[in-house]
Amino acid sequence: MGDLDRILNADSVAVIGASRDETKRGYQAIATLKKSGFEGGIYPVNPHERRVLGLRCYADVEEIKEAVDLALITTPAHTVPALLAACGRKGIAGAVVIAGGFGEMGSQGKRLEQEIKDTARAHGVRLVGPNTSGIINMWSGLNLVGLADVPKGDIALLTQSGNIALHLITEAKLRSHKGFSYYVGVGNESDIHFDEYLEFFRNDEKTKAILMYVEGLRDGRTFLQQVYTTSREKPIILLKSGRSTTGQKSAGSHTGALAGISEVARSSFERAGVINIEHPDQLFPVAETLSSLPPIRNRKVAILADGGGHATIASDLLTDLGVEIPTLSDRTQAKLKAILPHNAAVSNPVDVAGGTDSNPEIFAECARILLGDPNIGGLLIVGLFGGYAIRFAEKLRFIEEDASHQMGKLVRKSGKPIILQSLYNSVKPHSLELLRYYGIPVYESLDIATKCIGELSRYGQYLSTYKLKTSFQFNWGAKAKKHAVGIIQKARSEGRRYLFEYEAKEILRRHGAPVTHEQLAKTADDAVRMARDIGGSVVLKIVSPDILHKSDAGGVRLNLENEDQVRDAFHRIIDNAREYKPGAVIKGCLVGSMTKKGVEVIIGTKIDRQFGPVVVFGIGGILVEVVRDVSFRVLPLSRAAATRMIDEIKSAPILNGFRGSPALDKQALSDLLLTVSEVIESYPEIEEMDLNPVMVHDHGIDIADARMILKKATAEKPPLD
Repeated sequence: MGDLDRILNADSVAVIGASRDETKRGYQAIATLKKSGFEGGIYPVNPHERRVLGLRCYADVEEIKEAVDLALITTPAHTVPALLAACGRKGIAGAVVIAGGFGEMGSQGKRLEQEIKDTARAHGVRLVGPNTSGIINMWSGLNLVGLADVPKGDIALLTQSGNIALHLITEAKLRSHKGFSYYVGVGNESDIHFDEYLEFFRNDEKTKAILMYVEGLRDGRTFLQQVYTTSREKPIILLKSGRSTTGQKSAGSHTGALAGISEVARSSFERAGVINIEHPDQLFPVAETLSSLPPIRNRKVAILADGGGHATIASDLLTDLGVEIPTLSDRTQAKLKAILPHNAAVSNPVDVAGGTDSNPEIFAECARILLGDPNIGGLLIVGLFGGYAIRFAEKLRFIEEDASHQMGKLVRKSGKPIILQSLYNSVKPHSLELLRYYGIPVYESLDIATKCIGELSRYGQYLSTYKLKTSFQFNWGAKAKKHAVGIIQKARSEGRRYLFEYEAKEILRRHGAPVTHEQLAKTADDAVRMARDIGGSVVLKIVSPDILHKSDAGGVRLNLENEDQVRDAFHRIIDNAREYKPGAVIKGCLVGSMTKKGVEVIIGTKIDRQFGPVVVFGIGGILVEVVRDVSFRVLPLSRAAATRMIDEIKSAPILNGFRGSPALDKQALSDLLLTVSEVIESYPEIEEMDLNPVMVHDHGIDIADARMILKKATAEKPPLD
């Protein structure tokens, strides 16, 4: 925190690469610092210049006699390592590295980025960037972006795109009374990561909301842990690019082929309290709203309209966002009827039916009644407000403005939010500017207005439930079982990364999971004897460290009823395996009882590159990768997260009972998801796990098949935690 404070609240700046050329960043930065009113020391550095913009220019930073907090490096990439070393010798806390040409440019750039990172660390200098557009502290005038007239406010802006930042800053200047406390172009996140900036802004009194555009994360799990801490105190609004990416494929398991990065990011961000935004035009409005208004605690909203069309559309949009539009109490409806025409709709949505045409102050009176209803958490006003003087009569202008004053004071008094959608927003009448003065956002787009109040509702819901969620931290190995550790060690000693099915099931059994019991038959006679002992129908499966997908190799035979079928199946399975993979080591066949028919689901885990261990749940069987009806969560799981995973797949109605069939045992499924989470936390050596199929019944479940893949030899180091 101390380093970041000296960087983002720097009292002095060395501009390395200072220039008298107006097109150069080394000129623009100094000019903007002076124009922005920065009162700290500004020290141009360039061995080829004597003065820049009236300031003495130094040959290098070590010539500067005064203490310097921060350096802005505007020179080419290859010059950066030596300059960082000089900054370290000078005692400079941080450096903002503008140049590109590092990790984003391939292997040579990655080597150079590692060099500057190592140099900075060795000399005690923190890095912003590289490949960054710069930083701004709007309150001190510390503007190292070269962008003038950035509006000052209480939203911190973190992005990996200078163009996105420019878009958001321009939108704030043109359409809002809101502005920014800080801007940080995170760049390549080489040294200072997103989570460190979040911690800084969480503790910054001038910041009320954090607005983010993220392309990639260096340390996703640490980021989630910091988000979980920060989002309880300040809303985090985030747009994550790359939604079309299907994620990395893994030939080793079904789970690897299912886990797309965008799905993992979306679910984990939501669980940590992030407000996920998918459309750039919603990004600033949602941040403006959440930084200005109190959250809606009960997800219940009233709609006040001066036209049925807008009210109906708003209802549909809010319902799609999961917001409830409850019928108003009889008492509230009676109060509304007393001030509105007899044909007004007062149940919710409320349509004033022309009751405001001659007196728009009725809007304020209706708002007071609606927010006075204890069952209503917030209010959306849609239609013509702000334009009555334009649409009907000039004398209504002052009445509208007075209504704006009343509604602004009402929000402050009631602690409940109002958002307004107006057809006249682009005209900017004074009545709407007054609403903005009071922190009531106004939008012309009904989609954006409903999105904003929907996110107020979602954030309020999160604040009420975050204690039910996990903090994304593992207690590695705490619940490991000695015998299960021995199974993993045995596989390692044999040079195997793949556990045999019976080994994987034994680990699960040790943690209380309901797995089927099998025995290893090395000969056909063994298989016949074991089948006889089991009784009833049995299943045979190939056991080979070289064959992972048994069905693909013809290595599974089901519903074997007698000794001849068992003997024949054993020989066929062995022959199929040898034909499928000549030279494969074959241990024999597992013999087990047939599981009872049920609905097939899959539960599996993998290591996500950004977030670490992830679990997937969905409809299973051989078509799992075709149907792709799955949900994802970053581990470890809470009970609430496990329940939501089950309920959010499209096929959830099948589990709830469908067309007269009994409801299936979702409690047992939830228990198994928590067991899987415990297993992964107990053995960091496990890279992937597939339980497919898991047969779900009305009472209980059976794990018919289990697969575990260990990490490579260095697996003992816990991933991303």
